[in-house]
Amino acid sequence: MPDAATPALVSPADERARTWLSAFEAALAAGDATAGAALFGEQSWWRDLVAFSRTIETVEHRAGIARRLDETAARTAARGFVLDGEASEGDGLVQAWFRFETALGRGVGHIRLRDGKAWTLFTALRELKGFEEKARELRPAGVEHGARRGRRTWSDERASEAAELGITRQPYVLIVGGGQGGIALAARLRRLEVPALVIETNARAGDSWRKRYRSLCLHDPVWYDHLPYLPFPDHWPIYTPKDKLADWLEMYVRVMELPYWTSSTCKSARYDAAAGRWRVVVAREGREIELSPAHLVLATGMSGFPEMPHVPGAERFQGRQHHSSRHEDGAAWRGKHCVVVGANNSAHDIAVDLWEHDAASVTLIQRSSTLVARAEVLATLRGLYSEQAVKRGIDVDRADLINASMPYALLPASLIPIWERLRRDEADFYAGLERAGFRLDFAADGAGIALKYLRRGSGYYIDVGGSALVADGRIGLRSGVELAEMRERSVVTSAGEELPADLVVFATGYGNMNQWAARLISPEVAAKVGPVWGLGSGLDKDPGPFEGELRNMWKPTAQPGLWFHGGNLMQARHYSLYLALQLKARLEGLFEA
Repeated sequence: MPDAATPALVSPADERARTWLSAFEAALAAGDATAGAALFGEQSWWRDLVAFSRTIETVEHRAGIARRLDETAARTAARGFVLDGEASEGDGLVQAWFRFETALGRGVGHIRLRDGKAWTLFTALRELKGFEEKARELRPAGVEHGARRGRRTWSDERASEAAELGITRQPYVLIVGGGQGGIALAARLRRLEVPALVIETNARAGDSWRKRYRSLCLHDPVWYDHLPYLPFPDHWPIYTPKDKLADWLEMYVRVMELPYWTSSTCKSARYDAAAGRWRVVVAREGREIELSPAHLVLATGMSGFPEMPHVPGAERFQGRQHHSSRHEDGAAWRGKHCVVVGANNSAHDIAVDLWEHDAASVTLIQRSSTLVARAEVLATLRGLYSEQAVKRGIDVDRADLINASMPYALLPASLIPIWERLRRDEADFYAGLERAGFRLDFAADGAGIALKYLRRGSGYYIDVGGSALVADGRIGLRSGVELAEMRERSVVTSAGEELPADLVVFATGYGNMNQWAARLISPEVAAKVGPVWGLGSGLDKDPGPFEGELRNMWKPTAQPGLWFHGGNLMQARHYSLYLALQLKARLEGLFEA
């Protein structure tokens, strides 16, 4: 064995990664964009979360990277690039995590080298210097020892804050929507000491889940679903029932001391450009209150308003018809004929609920093809979020970073082979669905559920039991048809078939999140901002071959002071950090307004 004086051996992968980082830091220090870009392959990507670009942005190819370096290197003043752990090598790539500093903050990054050149670079701001979260050794004392007259307790401070907020003290950030997205962002802002307020239409935090149909459970496993700072305990079920999640969200709001108004509705919002503030009218406790935040975050979910197709004859239908968002329980439909329009998650869940409650018949109307994957199989594709990953030391934060380090544009190439193998392994499962007439797809390019979610936010079903009922005919199926007509106690499909119906549930999805901007602010602002969600072409608002980032999510929009926040629990957790840092930087004058 070497003695204590013998220097530690440096692996070839470590040496290559360190050499690259040293050259990159030297190019940044010299302000030499050409030299910096020469460290990248001609076909390469740089994904940045706020550290260099001060937004969320991916640039492509050496020429695009040269432009970013030219625009950001001087103001960023990035330095101190050091490896964070050991580099690895395999499949022709050297991969390494690293840490670095900028003039304003501290960050983390990841590099993938191919033949000595960067194929992908990922950089993310993690904290702002001088504005670190008051955690661990920086945590507050919680009490001032010694005798003092007029002492204010923790309860006094909380009561005073609640009484003043919106009256004598205005929030810097107003978050419209108190579901998991709004709650996660409010927690981040609270830790960063950004004055914020969440307004929620429902009477209780968690009601956006609590009021959904009775059988609803999360289809993603628990390891994927933690909120910031407070992970679920280790006995938490793998698939969380909706009421259990609702109670957790309500508890979270209380424990994290979030300024949170329930039974409060945003009526209108107008941006005062001269003042650089919003004028937001909120209805609360029987009166209207005007708030004047600098920033307005629409955290109303990644969808807009429920989409209800117009079906001729709907006005004469004598049964019940409603959107899936208003469906509660199948118990009332025992012995009744039920039709569910749609074939994605909610449609299947509701159809199963009706079947379990002994409806006389349940029929799915599948209008277009659907991607289906069994929950147990899909969980194996989320290897970063699993008990096995935890045992390997990959906590949820590191899993989020690993997940974020791969540019969206490269996901199809990595996912298509996985889904091809899955389709072979699950051939019998899919054959059973096809025999029943179910129309399947696996995304336009075969890249699977992740790309469908990112591109459309819909078009898939994570099977938790419904597919077996469809395959063996216990849940009826009509594929490739629409509802052409509704009669008093029946519906007629576009194929001319008449089906008895006492209940019609339209599991037909939601409009674009941009609709909330149109309703609350104006159609003109909504048009200026453009679509929200869906992978776009870099900074453009329209989808294109380069799938850069999700459009208008977690970053500045064309409307000053307007932001969008949403997505699943993982996205609410991870991207709330970068949105919160952008807002904090503006509060402190570090970024432009």
